[in-house]
Amino acid sequence: MTPKKQAKGRPPIPSRAGAQPRNLPTFQVSLTDEADKDLAQISDAATREVVLRRALELRVEPLKQGKPLTGNLRHYRSVRAAGQRYRIVYQVAVTAGQVVIVVIGIRKAGSKRDAYAVAEKRLK
Repeated sequence: MTPKKQAKGRPPIPSRAGAQPRNLPTFQVSLTDEADKDLAQISDAATREVVLRRALELRVEPLKQGKPLTGNLRHYRSVRAAGQRYRIVYQVAVTAGQVVIVVIGIRKAGSKRDAYAVAEKRLK
């Protein structure tokens, strides 16, 4: 077999990195005092940075990210961070253009430290 030849006369395919971003509305992301403490309690600096970076990604199209929650948390959404171990629970105020992060925590079903259990307790 012979190696594939590059087609002559065709322009190179642009990479996604060079693609122009669409003009999407950006939201202001803020953390409650409790969520700020949650972030500060992450002992590993690299993990804390990954979680913070993921939280800031909510500036663009926050309603298309994560999943809507149910039950007592039905007005909130959740997105995974840091290798799917952490959860960021947030609320979107579309008319105000804000995303408010209320809980950052580890997902550990059945534990009272579970991110969703903490969110339900804080938001009563």
